Amino acid sequence: MSRSFWRAYVPATPNGRAFAVISLVNAIGTGLYLAASAVFFVRSVGLTPAEVGTGLAISGVVGFLTTVPIGAAGDRFGARRTLIALQVWRAGGFALLCLVHGLVGFTLVSCALAAAEAATQPMTQAVASATVAGADRTRTMAIIRTVRNAGFSVGALLAAPLLTADSVWPYRAIVLGTAAAFVLSALMLTRLRLDGADTVQRKVGPLDAVRRFRDWRYGLLTVLNGFLNLHVTILSVGLPLWALKATEMPPGALPFLVLVNTLLSIVLQVPVARIAERPGGAARSLRLGGLALTLCCAALAVSGAPDSAWAAAAVLGLACVLLTFGEMWQATGGWELSYECAPEDHKGVYLSVFSLGGTGQRIVGPALITSVVIAGGPLGWVGLAAAFALAALLVTPVTRLLRTPPPADVAAPVERTAS
Repeated sequence: MSRSFWRAYVPATPNGRAFAVISLVNAIGTGLYLAASAVFFVRSVGLTPAEVGTGLAISGVVGFLTTVPIGAAGDRFGARRTLIALQVWRAGGFALLCLVHGLVGFTLVSCALAAAEAATQPMTQAVASATVAGADRTRTMAIIRTVRNAGFSVGALLAAPLLTADSVWPYRAIVLGTAAAFVLSALMLTRLRLDGADTVQRKVGPLDAVRRFRDWRYGLLTVLNGFLNLHVTILSVGLPLWALKATEMPPGALPFLVLVNTLLSIVLQVPVARIAERPGGAARSLRLGGLALTLCCAALAVSGAPDSAWAAAAVLGLACVLLTFGEMWQATGGWELSYECAPEDHKGVYLSVFSLGGTGQRIVGPALITSVVIAGGPLGWVGLAAAFALAALLVTPVTRLLRTPPPADVAAPVERTAS
């Protein structure tokens, strides 16, 4: 491959490159934890699967409720400072996980972690966007997403030998490794100097800033993007359960579908993101994401028809490819629109509100996919395809609404290029 090909995967600015390395460290730590968390909860914390589900459900609600107030704190104290504090907070939470035993302690620590983790995503976006400006912001965010996907895979591979030991202390070593990754990233963030990430400091308190949020148009964009974010649950829950229940594809082929998604996301995210660099490109990207997810659901609706295992695997593979393109387009469009449409001095609150769409999807999505879509059979997937098509059609009017003057008590947003 040419040098120019690899250069496309390197941020243009020193700050962008530094933040990409920080994101890689974070992702490796997260990948370590995700690969071992289920086993750790049972073998080290001493929980039953039902107790794990209960604790995580409660913590998910806490994360949902605390995201926007923490985002408002980011507006007051600066996104970089807030992100550093969140990384230290997460490191302490993971260290505490090694000390708890039983449902109560697990739930309390999980709630503290959920609050920090839910707020980390919008603060990360605010800091990453402040490293660059204009069109290069889109490419830098795409590179960071690529780096994170690669880091998740590396973390999972690093966890594998410790999981084979099948004893408590190797499991705890994985969790402590995650904590160490967050400490390292916090230290690296202290050396990151950004032009705009720390200059906005408002005297309005976090709760007061939340109460002042009145931009229902941005709320519509949040709901719309959150619905399109269902691709996360389709990949992790819907596709594998449907493949096992309704198709002839052998279970052993399921990991290859996840591998297809991971590899395509790593290789193609940066080229796919270029669509958002043109005027109106962010809205176009979000529409394409909805179209790809519509076709994905249509493919899943017919995937149970073939009697051959190979044919079923081919249709499911096609559905996975369409899902991956839907994921990449949705992510690119969501990044750009959420940032462009947020007022400069309210970035923390607005980006945190926007992240609630993804959080809500993670709460509602599994039940929707399992109890409605899969339970409905092929017609369930057809219905979801129609819903994605409608969401794609709504992107244009929603983004046009965001170009109208802001409502009262909302700071004037930055100039928008959505169409």
